[in-house]
Amino acid sequence: MRRKSMVLLIAVIVSLLAVAPAMAAPAPSPVAAPGYHMVRVGETLFSIGRLYGVNPWAIASANHLHDASRIYAGQWLYIPRYQPYPQHPQYPYPQHPQYPYPYHPQYPSARYHCVRYGETLHSIGRMYGMNPWVIASANGIYNLNYIYAGQRLVIPYHG
Repeated sequence: MRRKSMVLLIAVIVSLLAVAPAMAAPAPSPVAAPGYHMVRVGETLFSIGRLYGVNPWAIASANHLHDASRIYAGQWLYIPRYQPYPQHPQYPYPQHPQYPYPYHPQYPSARYHCVRYGETLHSIGRMYGMNPWVIASANGIYNLNYIYAGQRLVIPYHG
């Protein structure tokens, strides 16, 4: 009985020692910017940017990185002074008239949607309560990611 408890105690100590180095490294503070940061396993330029409150594109530019996804553990990156994330410009969206809609021969009772900046077919599909592939099919779109701001989409009526 005593031998089993001793083996169990040793196993617990060994497992704690294996986890201790990962817990011992403190996270850098945002006050430390500007400065340098050593990339750890699993970190991305965007997670480092969030950590310091700096735009990740500013970090990439300061380190002459042409591909933001090509950083590796152990690499030292210069963290520039605080540069906030850019806000999307507030474009004055054109107000499209609700009626009359142009007639679409395949969907006579269809609605139309003008794509705004930042919208996707998934978000438009949620807005109208339908599958994004139905909207894509009605508009002859074969790639759900290939829409653009200002594009007018037919929203078929299923009622």
